Amino acid sequence: MAKKKKINKNAPKTASRRGRTTDRSAVIGELFRLFPTKRYTVKSLAAASGGADTEGRQETGQIVRGMVDEGTVQSLGGGKYRLSSSAQKTVEGIVDMLASGSAYIKVEGEDKDTFVDARNAGHAMHGDRVKFVTTRVKRNGVPEGEIVEIVSRSEKGYVGVIQVEEGKNYGFVKVDSRKVPVDIFVHFKEGQRVANNEKVMVRILDWPDGSKSPQGEIVQAFGMSGDNNTEMHAILAEYDLPYHFDKEVLDAAEAIPGEIKPRDYIERRDMRNIPTFTIDPADAKDFDDALSVRKLVNGSWEVGVHIADVTHYVTPGTIVDTEGQNRATSVYLVDRTVPMLPERLSNELCSLRPNEEKLTFSAVFELDDQANILQQWLGRTVILSDRRFSYEEAQQVIETGEGDYKEEILTLHRLAQTLRAERFRSGSISFEREEAKFRLDENGKPIGVYFKEQKESNQLIEEFMLLANKKVAEFVGKKRGKGANAERTFVYRVHDEPNPDKLSTFRTFISRFGYNFKAEGGKAVAKEMNRLMGKIKGKSEENVVSTLAIRTMAKAYYSTDNIGHYGLAFDYYTHFTSPIRRYPDMMVHRLLAHYLAGGKSEDKTYYEGLCEHSSDMEVRAAEAERASIKYKMVEFMTERVGQEFDGNISGITEWGMYVELEQTHIEGMVSLRDMTDDFYVYYEEDYAIVGRSNHRRFTLGDKVRIRVERADLAKRQIDFSLVASYDFKTGNATPVVDDLDTRQAKPVRYRAGSRKK
Repeated sequence: MAKKKKINKNAPKTASRRGRTTDRSAVIGELFRLFPTKRYTVKSLAAASGGADTEGRQETGQIVRGMVDEGTVQSLGGGKYRLSSSAQKTVEGIVDMLASGSAYIKVEGEDKDTFVDARNAGHAMHGDRVKFVTTRVKRNGVPEGEIVEIVSRSEKGYVGVIQVEEGKNYGFVKVDSRKVPVDIFVHFKEGQRVANNEKVMVRILDWPDGSKSPQGEIVQAFGMSGDNNTEMHAILAEYDLPYHFDKEVLDAAEAIPGEIKPRDYIERRDMRNIPTFTIDPADAKDFDDALSVRKLVNGSWEVGVHIADVTHYVTPGTIVDTEGQNRATSVYLVDRTVPMLPERLSNELCSLRPNEEKLTFSAVFELDDQANILQQWLGRTVILSDRRFSYEEAQQVIETGEGDYKEEILTLHRLAQTLRAERFRSGSISFEREEAKFRLDENGKPIGVYFKEQKESNQLIEEFMLLANKKVAEFVGKKRGKGANAERTFVYRVHDEPNPDKLSTFRTFISRFGYNFKAEGGKAVAKEMNRLMGKIKGKSEENVVSTLAIRTMAKAYYSTDNIGHYGLAFDYYTHFTSPIRRYPDMMVHRLLAHYLAGGKSEDKTYYEGLCEHSSDMEVRAAEAERASIKYKMVEFMTERVGQEFDGNISGITEWGMYVELEQTHIEGMVSLRDMTDDFYVYYEEDYAIVGRSNHRRFTLGDKVRIRVERADLAKRQIDFSLVASYDFKTGNATPVVDDLDTRQAKPVRYRAGSRKK
């Protein structure tokens, strides 16, 4: 009996043999379009389109070759084919690389980033602009894709340590950043000499197909890895921040005349005869704000907030102004300050040093005893500071009631505390996370850790600076009548409401500590947040809860569109009080002077561009500062390898958990691969890792005991091993035992969650 031919039920139905090729062509085309990154063979396409016999494969081969000729399909070699990139629906975005080699692609205007597995990253590097196609959407709603083209390489250089074999004219650079998971091959230029273990910056030139490493060139050498100056300069270069001024800028600054002319006295309000002083950190070199205070005949108080008039000396379009605009901010590393303006301005002409007449831009307020504003005046002034106080000296006057200018300081203290209380009643949020600082020796080596305290003298300055910033923004920002000039272009410091999803996650997280958070939005969130901050004060969980609370908040930034400042509960807010170290304050001074003189609204597009640049540079400077702190943390711990400490879990990632030590707030990582008592699965949305066999759970805030295993200065990385965990309720410690027999084969280490903005 003849054997029945197996029927392919999925094959398209054809009316006749003559129409079979046309139908098969349509099916094959649809397969390529439905799965644009899938690699097909002629055999698989023949079977999927209804005929795996010899004739079917021949027809399929002809169809595919025709599609290759017309450019619809791409031949990959080895008998495999894929839809060509030109026929795919591609989207452009920026690569955010992970340590694993996988990446997320950020697309402007899109809420969700697209995940790309390492095998589909196509030799892309962090920061590259790429074209990609979406291949599927995961169950959790995260789109997944494949990079099909690198549009442009990131212009940013990568900083790392070069490994060179003796006598060789090439080497491999191991990049410091976790976002570059591969070493970079470099061939030295003629005459170029680079030593083994030297810190360098490298730029990517190419990544040939089939090569395991990208090829690059050294654009800068900083010195031997581990040297303090080398590391600080490398950090600045890593974030594309300058660490010196060009000679032309310094010469231009030196040429700025410093004398006060008779015309300056005439055009300004003279406040030289009013008690005036500065209050700053003990090691400060530039003093850009001063306070004056006197009692008026009617019994009220006149308080002047005087800010260095930087824009009197730095005019638009000059080389000094352009340099300040490009830098946008001073950068504060652990052991040094990289100023926005040359020292001729920041430490001399514009610094409000005692017993020197100085030109200032001022906000002068008449206040009653309850700190209500009766009148205000904004304009240019000339002052004479009588005394320079450190915060510690001013605090001693507040605490003892004795010392220089005690009446003035005590009056300002009382008014400031009244303003502060009213601010919090109105919904301002109080975050007072302890800030760790290092004591350094003459070579920059950390020899101790201390915590910066915010006392009443700090609050005194803070409240009057906030008041001046608020009132300047109100003066310009509030509508005046109707018409084109009712709204005037201005630079605001804005802060949006918290993201509801982040707030929900935060609410769930703090519940494990026994705290509840009922507020859903608006000012109620601020009130509830302040209540929570009061409850956790002094508790072991204070640091981790306050840190996560800060992460829940939106980031403040500069904008010409005013949405108010949520964290401060101000409808109008700007930065007016630090023009020596922030370019937005210089913009505010110029705009304020322009509007005080009756000028019309300025070009919004121009100032919005400067706002965006200033916000970007602020983020970059903050990242560099954190990198320098991290370096000093590692340096401090090099002499403590092998010692054990208690700490709290401060972060959970796909590669491990970060632990912050209780006594120093120094942070290191317990790698997941080193937790050998079990295989652990990462749950992103729960901030947790859980053992597959023992079901042991670690999450944010858990108290643990660790041992310092390594302190790698080159990587700026501290590695811990887990010694014990503590029960949250009882406080009892459970040792971690390495038992390889408990582990199972084929573990799932990572369950990716949705990546939220």
